[in-house]
Amino acid sequence: MKIKKKYSFTNKRQIFKLLPTDTGKIIVEERDIEKKQAYFNCLQINSGKKIFKGLQLDEKFWIGIEAIHKDVIYFHKFVKPDLPQHNGIIAFDIISGKIIWEDNNRNYLFIKDDILYTYRQGFDERKYSTLNILTGELLEELETNTDSINLLREEIITREDFSNYHFPVVYHFKANNNPEAEKYFNNLSQGLIVSGKIEYVQINSLLLFNYHKIIDGNKLTNIFNAVDLSNGNCIFKETLNSRTNAFAPDSFFVREDLLFLLIERSKLGVYQIIK
Repeated sequence: MKIKKKYSFTNKRQIFKLLPTDTGKIIVEERDIEKKQAYFNCLQINSGKKIFKGLQLDEKFWIGIEAIHKDVIYFHKFVKPDLPQHNGIIAFDIISGKIIWEDNNRNYLFIKDDILYTYRQGFDERKYSTLNILTGELLEELETNTDSINLLREEIITREDFSNYHFPVVYHFKANNNPEAEKYFNNLSQGLIVSGKIEYVQINSLLLFNYHKIIDGNKLTNIFNAVDLSNGNCIFKETLNSRTNAFAPDSFFVREDLLFLLIERSKLGVYQIIK
């Protein structure tokens, strides 16, 4: 078993989100908090080939991604910079690199059967409607029935397939819920080098985990390890954060045979797991 580097990506800006698509791409969202600038990048997920880099819309910071569906990114703005409520829909086509439609009066809810469900917030109720996902054309004004809309939304959530993904979970020592991993984690804790929680993923005999250790009295180093449980060998090791003041959870995940690492908060490292 081996872990082989495929590519890395960095613009030396803080990475806030990594969003794989259902068409073999990954969106990297970066933000410069001090300058209040948001940037979006798109890579081929298997090769790292850049499809677009440093994308900015008219709104440079108070903007985010609602969803990505069939190579269309649905962005949202905010009602006010200091309020979390989303506002408007901007549909951006990844392939053409252009905004294909925009609606400033409706807000994104979900997509079902290639139909976009939206709402407009009234004084005391929401007004729902459906739109064409590619043109933004109004298809139907729906009855104001929040319960039925919520049922549809729950149906969409239950349909989502994450079977190809592995996200880290926290290891609980007292629960003793993973005997195979226990000896490695016990050795780390008994050596007094672990601070805080250990997050891990186990895929058959492959154990992936990261932990923090204290350095220089009050700083933390975040370290990632990959262990082959069949022979006990550490087959890969990487420092995710060399000096940080806070714990950095959710620093890695696996999609199919690809391992994604967030390094120093500004670099994406992608590796292939070879069995």
